[in-house]
Amino acid sequence: MQLTMLGVGSSAGTPVVGCRCDTCISKDVRNKRTRCSSLITLDSGENILIDTGPDLRSQALRENINRVDAVLYTHTHADHLHGIDDLRAFCVLQRQQIPLYANADAAAHISQKFGYTLREPSNFWEMPVLRVESMDEPFNLFGVTVTPIPVMHGKSHIFGYRVGNIAYLTDVSEIPETSFALLKNLDIVLIDCLREAAHPTHINIEQSLAYISRIKAKYSYLIHMTHELEYALLSSKLPKDVYAGYDGLKLQVN
Repeated sequence: MQLTMLGVGSSAGTPVVGCRCDTCISKDVRNKRTRCSSLITLDSGENILIDTGPDLRSQALRENINRVDAVLYTHTHADHLHGIDDLRAFCVLQRQQIPLYANADAAAHISQKFGYTLREPSNFWEMPVLRVESMDEPFNLFGVTVTPIPVMHGKSHIFGYRVGNIAYLTDVSEIPETSFALLKNLDIVLIDCLREAAHPTHINIEQSLAYISRIKAKYSYLIHMTHELEYALLSSKLPKDVYAGYDGLKLQVN
């Protein structure tokens, strides 16, 4: 399978509006961060999207994405959900309903706030045609096992995901002890890394590296970064087989 990092930015994105810090004015394209999301493309051709941030349209145009077969939602904060209406384009292209998967709280929130998107297929495709399913156990999706990974985001119980031997852990403040058993023998982990200073609802660099050392994936990538982390400077500080992610980075996994 292939994983494409659509966005590795925090809720404000980078550059931040009105900011003139070194990261925000950098000419290095790896410092241009849209809101956090990734796409997993299976060898069989299906595309599994993780979250629908408000930059989904521009990310899809940049990466020439012309299909989305399913969406895994980590949680329902605006920077991970509010691009949901942009799924309409894929419904039109594919002429099919797109399934959304989330925990029970997130599924209820989507049903309440974006109920107009939850529709059965018909001859009318001018709105998204979606269905939402709540789950909390591993399930099969297009022939690959998807395992929800419970994590904490402040006081909120949210999901990371393991898809095959890739794990995606965004917006993490704590990984519960019981979740580590679900993170064994990974090829790749993408993990939250907001900034250098501590934060109440996200792990910082020090905490991210500590979790990476415990998870022991073959390769680890930092995501959901603010403009306080400049790509080249951050990269120079990272240990072996740990990398700063950037928008558009593609990873191949056997």
